[in-house]
Amino acid sequence: MYDIENSIGFLLAKVYQRGFGLFKEQLDRYDLTPPQFSLLAFLWIEDGLSQTCLSQKTQVDRTTIGGLIDRLEKLGLVKRLPTPQDRRAYRICLTKRGKKLESELCAISAQVTEKFLSPISIEEQSALRSILNKLRQHPEGSP
Repeated sequence: MYDIENSIGFLLAKVYQRGFGLFKEQLDRYDLTPPQFSLLAFLWIEDGLSQTCLSQKTQVDRTTIGGLIDRLEKLGLVKRLPTPQDRRAYRICLTKRGKKLESELCAISAQVTEKFLSPISIEEQSALRSILNKLRQHPEGSP
């Protein structure tokens, strides 16, 4: 009989749901979701990325990224600016409000992460990050 409760897929899904829920709970007061926070976080590192670049960095399809950007734009956190080299493409740029939220939202992210990972040791956290990064870099399952 298949042991679903100990399967990697099931465990990853349940851990993801728990982490997503904890983070979403804290972001609700900002009317943000964890995926929207991820886009902001990439823009805090490098403002003015294209939608294509954000899609690649987040590993989210361009259509979904477009919807996330639309919602961030409606919240006044980002704006689309034309790319000088290609008038069909847009750079996604933080607004003053989007930039201002960085320290506050990053502090919330750190608090949620600390709470989420509190059941495991620092060494286990490091090992978990390493394993997850390895799996993320090989989406097809190849070495």
